[in-house]
Amino acid sequence: MRSGYDIVVIGGAVMGASTAYWLTAMDPALKVLVVERDPSYAQSATALSVASIRSQFSNPVNVQISRFGLEFIKDFANRLPQGGVSDLGLKENGYLFLSNRPDAVEQMETLAAMQRALGAQTQVLDPAALSARFPWMNLDDVVAGSFGPSGEGWFDNMGLLGGLRAQARAQGATFVNDTVVGLDRDQDRVVAVHLASGGRIETGAVVNAAGTRGAEVMRYLDEDLPVEPRKRTVFVIDAPNARHPDAPLLVDHSGFYMRPEHGQWITATVPSLDGPCAVDDFDPDHALFENEIWPALYNRASGFDAIKVTRFWVGHYDFNTLDQNAILGRHPGYTNLYMCNGFSGHGLQQAPAVGRGLAEQILTGDWVSLDLSPLGMARVLEGRAFAEIAIV
Repeated sequence: MRSGYDIVVIGGAVMGASTAYWLTAMDPALKVLVVERDPSYAQSATALSVASIRSQFSNPVNVQISRFGLEFIKDFANRLPQGGVSDLGLKENGYLFLSNRPDAVEQMETLAAMQRALGAQTQVLDPAALSARFPWMNLDDVVAGSFGPSGEGWFDNMGLLGGLRAQARAQGATFVNDTVVGLDRDQDRVVAVHLASGGRIETGAVVNAAGTRGAEVMRYLDEDLPVEPRKRTVFVIDAPNARHPDAPLLVDHSGFYMRPEHGQWITATVPSLDGPCAVDDFDPDHALFENEIWPALYNRASGFDAIKVTRFWVGHYDFNTLDQNAILGRHPGYTNLYMCNGFSGHGLQQAPAVGRGLAEQILTGDWVSLDLSPLGMARVLEGRAFAEIAIV
């Protein structure tokens, strides 16, 4: 391995791989090193994601990020000819957000108009329209639903990661299995990274794409980052009386979400006592399903009277405690340190646009294709939350 690189990316899951792909696509002469501690990705947020994409955000910046993500996913094979993945299996079943608040209908209409202006197909449906489209649902408590009939759904998460990695490598990026254990600083520059294997790598720039360990990376510079691991237990259930393979990803106002998966369902909720966990804590919270999710499922559709949990897994959000949105771009205190952190469950769908944006900023000094400055580190340092209400 070389003793110096133009850019070192800390973290090789979907964000690091996307950044490396875009950097080497834009400048093939760049020497880019991606350091990933676990090349199996067994506990990465990328691998453990529910792998969905939507345009239904309340901030235009997030809508634009996802619209590009959708375009990228649909054109994946053409964009990554050496990625080895021909199709990401996008299922455009849509997202459906249900609300029980009469005062939310006007807001839904306003947001749907904004989303449509940016290319989405969002519709606001009253209970009669919802019942006609989803007759298996109990809608007695629902006032309206916001539905994206196309351009929203789910896709192959590991296909996205694998394709980005393979294409980045084909374009010259180097991926190594190692752990960054320290950073050297010279005034306002990060000049080297230290690896657990004993290596010291000099670098012209650093990208912190370390997921739930992003705050740990910043502590090497005596800096704070409001990002922590939050545990999410996801259940796969079989419900023989509720076979609806064309169902959307449903986000219920009672606090759970679910979507169909190969004749079964994936479902999860935010724990009522949600808080930080250890980065290596992947113990499931089995009681969540019996105590919180199943009663809510049955309330929404009586077909969930008979169910069986067939499997489950635990994933982590890299949770931004300030506003649950990404922290992107050059750190104001450094000339060559770039942030890619705090996605809080939205990272997979945002990876194509974020990787492109970071590469453009690193290479040109500014955002180019999309202005991602509202998601910058400056707002974190100022304690100024990014305005986004559509958090799941």
